[in-house]
Amino acid sequence: MAHSSTDNPNSLQSDKEESSEREVLISHTRASSNFYVYLLTCFAAIGGFLFGYDTGVVSGAMLLLKTEFSLSQEWQELVVSITIGTAIFGAVVAGYITDKLGRRPFLWICSAIFTAGAVLMAVAESRDILVLGRAIVGLGIGGASMTVPLYIAETTPASVRGKLVTMNNGFITGGQFVASIIDGIFANVHQGWRYMLGLAAVPSLILFIGCIFLPESPRWLIKHNHLGAARKALKKLRGTIHIEEEVQGIIAVCQEEETLATEQGKQNCVSILKDPTARRALLLGCMLQAVQQLSGINTLMYYSATIIVMSGIGTDNLAIWLAAAVAFGNFLFTIVGMFLVEKIGRRKLLLGSLALVTLSLFLIGGAFYLIDINDPKVTFHEQASHCTSLDSCMQCVAKEDCGFCYNQNSHGYFTNGSCTFTNLSSHRALSGRCSNGQQAKWAYSTCPSHFAVFSFVGMILYIASFAPGMGPMPWTLNSEIFPLWARSKGIASATAVNWICNLIIALTFLNLMEWITRYGAFWLYGSIAFAGWVFFYFMVPETKGKSLEQLETIMAPKR
Repeated sequence: MAHSSTDNPNSLQSDKEESSEREVLISHTRASSNFYVYLLTCFAAIGGFLFGYDTGVVSGAMLLLKTEFSLSQEWQELVVSITIGTAIFGAVVAGYITDKLGRRPFLWICSAIFTAGAVLMAVAESRDILVLGRAIVGLGIGGASMTVPLYIAETTPASVRGKLVTMNNGFITGGQFVASIIDGIFANVHQGWRYMLGLAAVPSLILFIGCIFLPESPRWLIKHNHLGAARKALKKLRGTIHIEEEVQGIIAVCQEEETLATEQGKQNCVSILKDPTARRALLLGCMLQAVQQLSGINTLMYYSATIIVMSGIGTDNLAIWLAAAVAFGNFLFTIVGMFLVEKIGRRKLLLGSLALVTLSLFLIGGAFYLIDINDPKVTFHEQASHCTSLDSCMQCVAKEDCGFCYNQNSHGYFTNGSCTFTNLSSHRALSGRCSNGQQAKWAYSTCPSHFAVFSFVGMILYIASFAPGMGPMPWTLNSEIFPLWARSKGIASATAVNWICNLIIALTFLNLMEWITRYGAFWLYGSIAFAGWVFFYFMVPETKGKSLEQLETIMAPKR
């Protein structure tokens, strides 16, 4: 009589050993898959690092560039904004190219463009060549800013998708922090701006090489009928051969969308506006990107050192290092956001972040209001000139050839303020107390203030509030909410809105402070942030833990 395996102790032991070996093998396979997915994300997110590096490096470099090339206020805004302008074009074009060529080849193109632009900036001998280099870099940044979150979202599992798309934002803020450190290191080096701008070629070359090892998006491959390549990519990405259910799910969505495309002619951006689900996603995606920029983040990133100097805190060199502290806070709190996004969800993180951003913007505005109403007055006239006709420190330092000389008594009050001529090459006083070694203090381009620290505290609070939520969530949600047929063009459109609003901020910030005052500018940004919070409260769904295919149902209008 034969004995069943359950009656045989040796057989039971053998089954347990086989089961244990299987579990160990599965565990190793999953660990290998997770490592590969994280490695893939890190390589792709170098595109985000380049985005952040360029945003951050110009803050410190501008203090040197405006002296090197005698840049007027308009030229300073052009150097900043030309990159943003070409990034808009790069982001829009990216939607079409990534649909035709694939996600990976376009990342390759972006890295090559960025490298060329960085090298050109480093060797620039005129402001025209500098601006050309910045324009070329913008094309690469715009393309990468649209493609990287899309690529990460399409290659990663739903369980970690939010975390890994947020990791791209970690690389953006990491790039800003590294840029601020580079700014500080080369601030006192002869023509240090060349190193600041040129070193961007290093990470772009790493991305160029890394693209060799990146797989194509399985969703893009299936959409273009490359089923064999898609299965191979998914097996590598998931660390298992059991990927058929996911493949069939993607195929079903693609077939449904092809049917809709045939019936309704969904072939272009106008088609997105005709489809209720895609239209809702487009409205939400564009609003997320618009509010992110119009709440003023890149005033702090592009002009952080300028704002710090403007508030009356120390020298240009100190301002560069304090700007580095702001950039580090941005990076640190973005990492915090990576751990929160899958725990508390996208919606709560977005709304909580934006509420605190609103508060901090009103705090910064309030600090500048106190600085302005306590502006030191001119009470002492050393010599007759057009400088002596000015009544306060703010009016005085607004003139390129004037500076403010003053004393500070034992109680900390500013006394004996005078406005006098400045040596334009050294930025020191040409005559009077501040030129002959007397016990007087000199201020050029900024004014002393007891309230300067409040503006810096407001900046830190702003960054701590913005970085975990409003920084990554627009990119994370945009990578999730669009149906597959509209995903590339939808994300490209939303990314273009981001860059357009970024351009508006960069082009208007310095002038806006003249038109409606410094505190008025930050209160305006705070008002926009509050309006955005109200809109998102009613419009943003929770997408945590949902597959991209499930999210199409969530975004569909309720009948």
